[in-house]
Amino acid sequence: MVDLYYWTTPNGHKITIFLEETGLPYALKPVNISKGEQFHPDFLAIAPNNRIPAIVDHAPPDGGAPLALMESGAILLYLAGKTGRFYPDDLRGRCDCAQWLFWQMGSAPYLGGGFGHFYAYAPAKFEYPIDRFAMEVKRQLDVLDQRLAQSEYLGGDAYTIADIAVWPWYGALAKGLLYSAGEFLQVQDYKHVQRWTELIAARPAVKRGRMVNRTWGEPASQLHERHEAGDFDTKTADKAAVSA
Repeated sequence: MVDLYYWTTPNGHKITIFLEETGLPYALKPVNISKGEQFHPDFLAIAPNNRIPAIVDHAPPDGGAPLALMESGAILLYLAGKTGRFYPDDLRGRCDCAQWLFWQMGSAPYLGGGFGHFYAYAPAKFEYPIDRFAMEVKRQLDVLDQRLAQSEYLGGDAYTIADIAVWPWYGALAKGLLYSAGEFLQVQDYKHVQRWTELIAARPAVKRGRMVNRTWGEPASQLHERHEAGDFDTKTADKAAVSA
């Protein structure tokens, strides 16, 4: 029903987590960004900004032709509308959810393109940009911590697409999984973020969503290819090795 053009990044995890949470059937279309496949003309026809994730829904709610969509936030809003899941029904709930969804979309460039680049990937390390972006990321963590001191989830009492969007970035950061920067950023100081991080990390669909297309970590957490839901039971790297 849904073709997901994807690679194993936090933005990609947003969509696999949502799809695993809802059980909406999807076909994985890997786009290996390390090989430049995001610049292939076929992919650019779907996602002109040459970024994953993107989707093609072959059964859109209006009954029309297949619908192509790029940008993870737009995809989450669309899929939430299609399924009626993880997006509040009431006006104020929707506003609360949407503001945190768009907060993440605006903040991630500082965490990924800014801090992540200079701290983890730049060929030369320079103190000023690392410190500049580290302070911005810590400010963002403090904003999250204050919000999560007031409510169980970002959108209030219910788990929503706001949590699904923010967790792959800031939850992974709080667990020390992103850039191996947990100690440097003193992520343990953000107690409410840590509580929220563990709450969402324990969800089975979140675990599955992070496994899709993964080729690193413990073999039991690697699912190199995902074609159907049953693959989690039969094709993780440890099970594939036994059956080979």
